[in-house]
Amino acid sequence: MPRLPTITAKQLISVLQKSGFYKDRQVGSHVILVHYETDKTLSVPVHPGKTLGRGLVAALLKDAAISREEFLRLL
Repeated sequence: MPRLPTITAKQLISVLQKSGFYKDRQVGSHVILVHYETDKTLSVPVHPGKTLGRGLVAALLKDAAISREEFLRLL
């Protein structure tokens, strides 16, 4: 299984939007994304100049039901 790269919140949000999520709102430093069909909700912390931890990215991908291979393809 390929190792997840370190990415910024902006890159992760872009991938999630390509897979069917849309930006619903922003509460403080967290962007709330909702899936068009399933109404799944994800909260992505946005801190400019910092990268997201691999564990956090893996957890968000699991919640979004996106495989690592699909994530790397969309990235």
